[in-house]
Amino acid sequence: MYPVDRLSSMLEQFRIRASLFHAGPLCGVTTFAASPGRGFLHVLRDGEMTVTHQHADGRMETVEVDRPSLLFYPRPLEHAFHNAPTEDSEFACATIDVEGGATHPLLLALPPVVVIPLDAVTTLRPALDLLFTEVDAGACGQRVIVDRLFEVVLMQLFRWMLDHTDEVGLPAGLLTGLADPALARTLVAIHEAPGEPWTLTSMAEEARLSRSTFAARFAALVGMPPAEYLTSWRVTLAQGMLRAGEPVGRTASRLGYASAPAFSRAFSQRVGSSPRAWSASALSADAVAVRPCGLA
Repeated sequence: MYPVDRLSSMLEQFRIRASLFHAGPLCGVTTFAASPGRGFLHVLRDGEMTVTHQHADGRMETVEVDRPSLLFYPRPLEHAFHNAPTEDSEFACATIDVEGGATHPLLLALPPVVVIPLDAVTTLRPALDLLFTEVDAGACGQRVIVDRLFEVVLMQLFRWMLDHTDEVGLPAGLLTGLADPALARTLVAIHEAPGEPWTLTSMAEEARLSRSTFAARFAALVGMPPAEYLTSWRVTLAQGMLRAGEPVGRTASRLGYASAPAFSRAFSQRVGSSPRAWSASALSADAVAVRPCGLA
């Protein structure tokens, strides 16, 4: 047992919206288009298939899935399912929209796709049983219940990956950092109190390590210096606050910045636009009705 809860403080700020858009068999080739800020969570309930997707560098990857599995695409990436026309596979598929997804440290730390056989994650079985029951029943309130159950499945997947970082083959990032007991203390403290005047010294003290040991271990396991991670987390939180209508000055103060200009510089460097410009764009996008993604 770890002395701290490594996920709750982060997941409380991790605004996930899952939306079921397909349940049933898929035949032939089905393509799922990439859309900004959107991921996918697919559950192959029965059958087998081939999955293909193309990386940003043009390299095509093929994944063979030979048993019921969960496939999580945390970031926008067009992908295709190839199913034999005479051997249908049964699916439940949801889009995953995450506020601050483009900069969220957890999503950035994950590979392009995570494929986990269902029988490898026994803790998912109760939630999946409920999800499949609701999908099959088609009763009143089905969509809302299924959407929430998809969110539960995703959070349980994060919990499982945190305890199996080597098996998943995760690159350096937030989950590999949280898997280290010393770094977990600091990361949880940052997640819970992002507005504190954190310094390298105070973060190292939280981990109970020397400054040099802490800095080296943090960079190796999280993949970036402690100060850069702190900025990344603050900017992720800032996006949610700005979207909710929080003034720039108050957002800056709550997140530990000495002034609004200092916050604006950090935000712009990370996101590519000023807080006010980003907020106006986000509010404009929110005003447009977006329907769940369909199948191409």
